Amino acid sequence: MTVLTTNQKGALAELKIAAAAAELGLGVARPLDDERYDLILDLRPTLLRVQCKWARRIGDVVSARLYTSRRGPEGLRNARYRSGEFDAFALYCPEVERCYLLPAEDVVAFRQIHLRLVPSRNNQFLGIRWARHYEFGATLARLQGPIAQLGERLAGSQKVVGSSPTGST
Repeated sequence: MTVLTTNQKGALAELKIAAAAAELGLGVARPLDDERYDLILDLRPTLLRVQCKWARRIGDVVSARLYTSRRGPEGLRNARYRSGEFDAFALYCPEVERCYLLPAEDVVAFRQIHLRLVPSRNNQFLGIRWARHYEFGATLARLQGPIAQLGERLAGSQKVVGSSPTGST
């Protein structure tokens, strides 16, 4: 097995996340400038700015760091993400071959995120973030659900004429 560099892991995570989004029928774009997000997903009608991260499985948990690390003249620099810089984190975990999508407002305050794959041995349920709730398709369904339904209802109501002639009751 080849050991990947940090940059290779980031590039692979972006590719896997873009592929998962494309498989779900979403438009995928990359920003031209150096932004705090890696991909733009077209949810039709809205756009989602996504910061991609490599995740790893540690036992029964998928874990990812939610900050950046860079080497500078003064040594290793860690920078936290701030609310408003992007809309969601997308994680790719090669050990489970899955992509996860986490709304930024849910997790931007944390340095690290843990998504549980199976129930804990002590049967704890409160405060657990279940991986299945953040799988790519599950999160997109929550994000698109009411918006997509409203769009369908609006389009349908504009096409249907209820009385004849129009405006009579």
